[in-house]
Amino acid sequence: MAENRVSVEVGGRTLVIGNLDKRLYPDGTTKAEVIHYLTAVAPVLLPHLAGRAITMKRYPDGTQAGFFYEKRCPSHAPEWVKTVDQWVSHGSGRWGRDDRGPKTREEVPFCVVDGLPTLVWLGGMAALELHTPMAQAAGPFGADVPTLVVLDLDPGPPATAVECAVVALRIRELLETLGLRTVVKSSGNKGLQVYIPVNVPGTTSESARGFAQAVALLLEKQDPKLVVSQQAKVLRPGKVLIDWLQNESFKTTVSVYSLRARERPTVSTPLSWDEVEALAQGGDPESVQMSPRQVLDRVAERGDLFAEAATLQQPLPKL
Repeated sequence: MAENRVSVEVGGRTLVIGNLDKRLYPDGTTKAEVIHYLTAVAPVLLPHLAGRAITMKRYPDGTQAGFFYEKRCPSHAPEWVKTVDQWVSHGSGRWGRDDRGPKTREEVPFCVVDGLPTLVWLGGMAALELHTPMAQAAGPFGADVPTLVVLDLDPGPPATAVECAVVALRIRELLETLGLRTVVKSSGNKGLQVYIPVNVPGTTSESARGFAQAVALLLEKQDPKLVVSQQAKVLRPGKVLIDWLQNESFKTTVSVYSLRARERPTVSTPLSWDEVEALAQGGDPESVQMSPRQVLDRVAERGDLFAEAATLQQPLPKL
Protein backbone atom coordinates (compact mmCIF):
# COMPACT_ATOMS: atom_id res chain seq x y z
CA MET A 1 0.00 0.00 0.00
CA ALA A 2 1.38 3.41 -0.96
CA GLU A 3 2.48 5.66 1.86
CA ASN A 4 0.21 8.65 2.45
CA ARG A 5 2.60 11.60 2.71
CA VAL A 6 1.86 15.22 3.52
CA SER A 7 3.97 18.36 3.62
CA VAL A 8 3.71 20.59 6.68
CA GLU A 9 5.35 23.88 7.68
CA VAL A 10 6.84 23.89 11.18
CA GLY A 11 8.84 26.82 12.48
CA GLY A 12 9.80 27.92 8.99
CA ARG A 13 10.86 24.41 7.94
CA THR A 14 9.10 22.14 5.47
CA LEU A 15 8.56 18.58 6.65
CA VAL A 16 7.22 15.62 4.68
CA ILE A 17 5.54 13.14 7.02
CA GLY A 18 4.06 9.81 6.03
CA ASN A 19 1.04 7.93 7.35
CA LEU A 20 -0.26 10.37 9.93
CA ASP A 21 -3.24 8.06 10.52
CA LYS A 22 -1.07 5.02 11.35
CA ARG A 23 -1.92 3.54 14.75
CA LEU A 24 1.19 3.42 16.91
CA TYR A 25 -0.42 2.18 20.16
CA PRO A 26 -2.94 -0.62 20.73
CA ASP A 27 -5.44 1.90 22.10
CA GLY A 28 -5.58 3.53 18.66
CA THR A 29 -3.26 6.48 19.27
CA THR A 30 -2.02 7.60 15.86
CA LYS A 31 1.15 9.19 14.61
CA ALA A 32 -0.77 12.45 14.19
CA GLU A 33 -1.72 12.36 17.86
CA VAL A 34 1.88 11.66 18.87
CA ILE A 35 3.03 14.68 16.87
CA HIS A 36 0.23 16.79 18.38
CA TYR A 37 1.48 15.89 21.87
CA LEU A 38 5.11 16.68 21.01
CA THR A 39 4.08 20.03 19.55
CA ALA A 40 1.99 20.95 22.58
CA VAL A 41 4.61 19.87 25.15
CA ALA A 42 7.55 21.39 23.26
CA PRO A 43 7.82 24.60 25.34
CA VAL A 44 8.69 22.58 28.46
CA LEU A 45 10.38 19.62 26.74
CA LEU A 46 12.87 21.46 24.53
CA PRO A 47 14.92 23.02 27.38
CA HIS A 48 15.59 19.51 28.73
CA LEU A 49 16.72 18.19 25.34
CA ALA A 50 18.89 21.19 24.50
CA GLY A 51 22.43 20.26 23.59
CA ARG A 52 21.99 16.57 24.38
CA ALA A 53 22.83 13.75 21.99
CA ILE A 54 19.53 11.97 21.38
CA THR A 55 19.16 8.20 21.33
CA MET A 56 15.90 7.37 19.61
CA LYS A 57 13.80 4.31 20.39
CA ARG A 58 11.75 3.91 17.23
CA TYR A 59 8.56 1.95 16.59
CA PRO A 60 7.90 2.45 12.84
CA ASP A 61 5.02 -0.04 12.80
CA GLY A 62 3.70 0.62 16.30
CA THR A 63 4.51 -0.57 19.79
CA GLN A 64 3.33 -4.11 19.11
CA ALA A 65 5.59 -4.63 16.10
CA GLY A 66 9.05 -4.28 17.56
CA PHE A 67 11.51 -1.42 17.94
CA PHE A 68 15.12 -0.46 17.44
CA TYR A 69 17.46 2.03 19.07
CA GLU A 70 19.01 4.57 16.75
CA LYS A 71 22.01 6.55 17.93
CA ARG A 72 23.43 7.63 14.59
CA CYS A 73 21.46 10.53 13.13
CA PRO A 74 20.11 8.99 9.90
CA SER A 75 21.55 10.03 6.56
CA HIS A 76 18.08 11.00 5.37
CA ALA A 77 17.70 13.62 8.12
CA PRO A 78 16.88 17.10 6.83
CA GLU A 79 19.99 19.18 6.32
CA TRP A 80 18.93 21.59 9.07
CA VAL A 81 18.91 18.90 11.80
CA LYS A 82 21.91 19.59 14.00
CA THR A 83 24.28 16.82 15.02
CA VAL A 84 27.07 16.32 17.51
CA ASP A 85 29.79 13.68 17.28
CA GLN A 86 30.05 11.21 20.17
CA TRP A 87 32.16 8.11 20.71
CA VAL A 88 30.15 4.91 21.04
CA SER A 89 31.11 1.31 21.75
CA HIS A 90 29.76 -1.47 19.56
CA GLY A 91 28.79 -4.93 20.79
CA SER A 92 25.83 -6.85 22.15
CA GLY A 93 27.20 -7.55 25.61
CA ARG A 94 26.96 -5.41 28.71
CA TRP A 95 28.96 -2.14 28.62
CA GLY A 96 28.92 -2.35 24.84
CA ARG A 97 31.01 -5.51 24.68
CA ASP A 98 30.32 -8.34 22.33
CA ASP A 99 31.34 -11.68 23.80
CA ARG A 100 31.79 -12.99 20.27
CA GLY A 101 34.51 -10.53 19.42
CA PRO A 102 36.49 -7.46 20.52
CA LYS A 103 34.85 -4.21 21.50
CA THR A 104 35.16 -1.43 18.94
CA ARG A 105 34.66 2.32 19.25
CA GLU A 106 33.44 4.73 16.64
CA GLU A 107 32.69 8.44 16.53
CA VAL A 108 29.03 8.77 15.54
CA PRO A 109 26.92 11.83 14.71
CA PHE A 110 23.91 12.03 17.05
CA CYS A 111 20.88 14.17 16.39
CA VAL A 112 20.44 17.24 18.60
CA VAL A 113 16.94 18.66 19.14
CA ASP A 114 17.31 22.44 18.95
CA GLY A 115 13.73 23.36 18.09
CA LEU A 116 10.21 22.30 17.23
CA PRO A 117 10.93 21.26 13.60
CA THR A 118 13.40 18.59 14.73
CA LEU A 119 11.02 17.39 17.44
CA VAL A 120 8.18 17.01 14.93
CA TRP A 121 10.51 15.24 12.50
CA LEU A 122 11.34 12.71 15.23
CA GLY A 123 7.64 12.16 15.82
CA GLY A 124 7.17 11.56 12.12
CA MET A 125 9.77 8.77 12.32
CA ALA A 126 7.85 7.19 15.24
CA ALA A 127 10.73 7.90 17.64
CA LEU A 128 8.34 7.44 20.52
CA GLU A 129 10.98 7.39 23.25
CA LEU A 130 13.76 9.96 23.50
CA HIS A 131 16.71 9.00 25.69
CA THR A 132 19.41 11.43 26.78
CA PRO A 133 22.76 11.32 28.61
CA MET A 134 23.54 13.36 31.71
CA ALA A 135 25.87 15.70 29.78
CA GLN A 136 25.11 18.27 27.11
CA ALA A 137 27.50 17.42 24.30
CA ALA A 138 26.61 20.64 22.51
CA GLY A 139 26.21 22.66 25.70
CA PRO A 140 28.49 25.13 27.50
CA PHE A 141 30.47 22.49 29.43
CA GLY A 142 30.90 19.72 26.84
CA ALA A 143 30.26 16.01 26.51
CA ASP A 144 32.42 15.03 29.48
CA VAL A 145 30.68 17.25 32.04
CA PRO A 146 27.33 15.94 33.33
CA THR A 147 24.83 18.60 34.28
CA LEU A 148 22.71 16.08 36.19
CA VAL A 149 23.18 13.14 38.50
CA VAL A 150 20.45 10.49 38.36
CA LEU A 151 19.31 7.90 40.88
CA ASP A 152 17.12 5.56 38.85
CA LEU A 153 14.71 3.62 41.09
CA ASP A 154 13.61 0.30 39.62
CA PRO A 155 11.19 -1.88 41.64
CA GLY A 156 11.66 -5.64 41.71
CA PRO A 157 8.19 -7.27 41.85
CA PRO A 158 6.20 -7.46 44.00
CA ALA A 159 7.60 -4.00 44.84
CA THR A 160 5.99 -1.15 42.88
CA ALA A 161 6.23 2.59 42.47
CA VAL A 162 4.97 2.86 46.06
CA GLU A 163 8.22 1.38 47.39
CA CYS A 164 10.13 3.58 44.93
CA ALA A 165 8.42 6.61 46.46
CA VAL A 166 9.56 5.56 49.94
CA VAL A 167 13.15 5.30 48.71
CA ALA A 168 12.90 8.57 46.78
CA LEU A 169 11.89 10.40 49.96
CA ARG A 170 14.86 8.92 51.81
CA ILE A 171 17.16 10.07 49.03
CA ARG A 172 15.72 13.59 49.22
CA GLU A 173 16.14 13.67 52.99
CA LEU A 174 19.74 12.48 52.79
CA LEU A 175 20.66 14.96 50.07
CA GLU A 176 19.00 17.84 51.90
CA THR A 177 21.47 17.27 54.76
CA LEU A 178 24.19 17.94 52.17
CA GLY A 179 22.47 21.11 50.96
CA LEU A 180 21.33 19.60 47.67
CA ARG A 181 17.95 20.12 46.02
CA THR A 182 16.41 17.38 43.89
CA VAL A 183 13.71 16.93 41.28
CA VAL A 184 11.76 13.74 40.65
CA LYS A 185 9.79 12.19 37.82
CA SER A 186 8.09 8.96 36.93
CA SER A 187 9.91 6.78 34.45
CA GLY A 188 6.64 6.44 32.56
CA ASN A 189 6.97 2.72 33.17
CA LYS A 190 7.26 1.14 36.64
CA GLY A 191 9.69 3.26 38.60
CA LEU A 192 10.75 6.75 39.61
CA GLN A 193 13.89 8.76 38.90
CA VAL A 194 15.45 11.29 41.26
CA TYR A 195 17.79 13.87 39.71
CA ILE A 196 20.33 16.18 41.29
CA PRO A 197 20.76 19.29 39.12
CA VAL A 198 24.42 20.32 38.92
CA ASN A 199 24.87 22.67 35.93
CA VAL A 200 28.38 23.82 36.89
CA PRO A 201 31.76 23.20 35.23
CA GLY A 202 34.20 20.75 36.74
CA THR A 203 31.84 17.82 37.34
CA THR A 204 32.99 14.54 35.82
CA SER A 205 31.16 11.32 35.02
CA GLU A 206 33.43 9.59 37.53
CA SER A 207 32.53 11.99 40.34
CA ALA A 208 28.83 11.82 39.48
CA ARG A 209 28.87 8.02 39.38
CA GLY A 210 30.84 7.82 42.63
CA PHE A 211 28.47 10.18 44.39
CA ALA A 212 25.41 8.25 43.23
CA GLN A 213 27.00 4.96 44.25
CA ALA A 214 27.76 6.33 47.73
CA VAL A 215 24.11 7.34 48.15
CA ALA A 216 22.93 3.92 47.01
CA LEU A 217 25.31 2.04 49.29
CA LEU A 218 24.38 4.13 52.33
CA LEU A 219 20.65 3.63 51.85
CA GLU A 220 21.19 -0.08 51.22
CA LYS A 221 23.13 -0.32 54.46
CA GLN A 222 20.36 1.49 56.34
CA ASP A 223 17.57 -0.71 54.97
CA PRO A 224 18.84 -3.82 53.15
CA LYS A 225 15.34 -5.33 53.11
CA LEU A 226 14.08 -2.52 50.88
CA VAL A 227 17.09 -1.16 48.97
CA VAL A 228 19.60 -2.91 46.72
CA SER A 229 22.53 -1.29 44.90
CA GLN A 230 23.59 -4.27 42.76
CA GLN A 231 22.12 -5.22 39.41
CA ALA A 232 21.92 -8.99 39.98
CA LYS A 233 18.30 -10.04 39.47
CA VAL A 234 18.47 -12.66 42.20
CA LEU A 235 18.91 -9.85 44.75
CA ARG A 236 16.06 -7.66 43.54
CA PRO A 237 12.64 -9.31 44.21
CA GLY A 238 10.61 -7.10 46.56
CA LYS A 239 13.33 -4.43 46.67
CA VAL A 240 14.08 -1.15 44.95
CA LEU A 241 17.26 -1.03 42.89
CA ILE A 242 19.03 2.34 43.08
CA ASP A 243 20.70 2.21 39.69
CA TRP A 244 23.71 4.51 40.11
CA LEU A 245 25.35 3.10 36.98
CA GLN A 246 23.07 5.28 34.85
CA ASN A 247 25.65 8.01 35.45
CA GLU A 248 28.22 6.32 33.21
CA SER A 249 29.14 8.70 30.38
CA PHE A 250 27.73 6.34 27.73
CA LYS A 251 24.43 5.69 29.54
CA THR A 252 21.11 7.42 28.92
CA THR A 253 17.77 7.69 30.67
CA VAL A 254 14.40 8.45 29.17
CA SER A 255 13.92 12.19 28.87
CA VAL A 256 11.39 14.01 30.98
CA TYR A 257 8.14 14.47 28.99
CA SER A 258 9.08 11.64 26.61
CA LEU A 259 6.38 9.18 25.64
CA ARG A 260 6.81 5.54 26.62
CA ALA A 261 5.85 2.51 24.55
CA ARG A 262 3.32 0.71 26.73
CA GLU A 263 -0.15 -0.68 26.01
CA ARG A 264 -1.33 2.91 26.09
CA PRO A 265 0.83 6.02 25.74
CA THR A 266 2.29 7.14 29.05
CA VAL A 267 4.75 9.94 29.73
CA SER A 268 7.82 10.28 31.92
CA THR A 269 6.18 12.90 34.10
CA PRO A 270 7.63 15.41 36.58
CA LEU A 271 6.14 14.97 40.05
CA SER A 272 5.91 17.22 43.05
CA TRP A 273 7.37 15.93 46.28
CA ASP A 274 3.86 16.17 47.78
CA GLU A 275 2.72 13.64 45.17
CA VAL A 276 5.64 11.36 46.02
CA GLU A 277 4.74 11.57 49.71
CA ALA A 278 1.11 10.65 48.94
CA LEU A 279 2.27 7.70 46.86
CA ALA A 280 4.60 6.49 49.61
CA GLN A 281 1.70 6.51 52.07
CA GLY A 282 -0.10 3.82 50.12
CA GLY A 283 -1.19 5.46 46.90
CA ASP A 284 -2.01 3.72 43.65
CA PRO A 285 1.24 2.92 41.80
CA GLU A 286 -0.54 3.45 38.49
CA SER A 287 -1.48 7.00 39.49
CA VAL A 288 1.92 8.31 38.40
CA GLN A 289 1.71 6.66 34.97
CA MET A 290 0.11 9.61 33.23
CA SER A 291 -1.29 10.04 29.75
CA PRO A 292 -0.23 12.78 27.33
CA ARG A 293 -3.52 14.61 27.97
CA GLN A 294 -2.96 14.53 31.72
CA VAL A 295 0.57 15.84 31.31
CA LEU A 296 -0.51 18.73 29.11
CA ASP A 297 -3.22 19.65 31.61
CA ARG A 298 -0.63 19.57 34.42
CA VAL A 299 1.75 21.80 32.47
CA ALA A 300 -1.04 24.29 31.77
CA GLU A 301 -1.94 24.40 35.46
CA ARG A 302 1.43 24.04 37.18
CA GLY A 303 4.13 24.83 34.64
CA ASP A 304 7.32 22.78 34.40
CA LEU A 305 7.83 20.97 37.70
CA PHE A 306 11.19 19.80 36.34
CA ALA A 307 12.51 23.25 35.43
CA GLU A 308 15.29 23.26 38.06
CA ALA A 309 16.92 20.30 36.32
CA ALA A 310 18.01 22.66 33.54
CA THR A 311 18.77 25.76 35.60
CA LEU A 312 19.75 25.05 39.21
CA GLN A 313 23.50 25.33 39.86
CA GLN A 314 24.87 23.33 42.78
CA PRO A 315 28.27 21.62 42.78
CA LEU A 316 28.49 18.11 44.14
CA PRO A 317 30.04 17.93 47.60
CA LYS A 318 33.08 15.75 48.04
CA LEU A 319 32.37 12.57 50.02
